[in-house]
Amino acid sequence: MDGKKRISIKPGIKVAVVLKKDQATGKLTEGVVKRILTNSADHPHGIKVQLESGEVGRVKRVD
Repeated sequence: MDGKKRISIKPGIKVAVVLKKDQATGKLTEGVVKRILTNSADHPHGIKVQLESGEVGRVKRVD
């Protein structure tokens, strides 16, 4: 499942995100969603979330 729809993302689920610093390479970072930062129902580049580690990125994959 991709991370472009807000409805498919909930706090506590495991996701893979691209951090701002990794946008050029597309490197994925896995973690657990702490909170959702994007307010709109969908976003073409992925919903922005904060992971429990404190890192912020756009969801590319929902596990």
